[in-house]
Amino acid sequence: MRVLAEVHARDGYPVNWPDQPGEWLSRGPLLGSWVAEVDGRLVGHVCLSQVGEGDLAPGLWSERHGAGRSATAVVGALFVAPQARGHRIGAVLIDRAVEEARHRGLHPVLDVVTSDTAAADLYERLGWQLMATVQQQWSPHQTVAIRCYAAPT
Repeated sequence: MRVLAEVHARDGYPVNWPDQPGEWLSRGPLLGSWVAEVDGRLVGHVCLSQVGEGDLAPGLWSERHGAGRSATAVVGALFVAPQARGHRIGAVLIDRAVEEARHRGLHPVLDVVTSDTAAADLYERLGWQLMATVQQQWSPHQTVAIRCYAAPT
């Protein structure tokens, strides 16, 4: 939770700080969750889950490929401690989640808020394809723009 709190304070991720961060990190039907350590210190996290309510990218991918949403896996909760950035930790974590998705015969997808430009830049450097940018209503008073990506084939 400490690293997530650091990331939230610096970058505003997650956009809305969860009431229970531990539950937020393990939400939904998880297929796997991984952390990165450097010198025994936790410096990053990513998870892979089945499609959940509110995930936009699985629907876009399935429409384009004539497959069900269940043919995808959602990469999420990716963050790297500010002091550990610039060492490919995010890329390694994403690669691990992608490897697990493919091992399960699923296509990796993800959603990211448009304000998280560093994350979008990382996904694009890694060859992820932007499928669309859409508006999503998170609450009666909060609408956010979401970029939906699919992993390279």
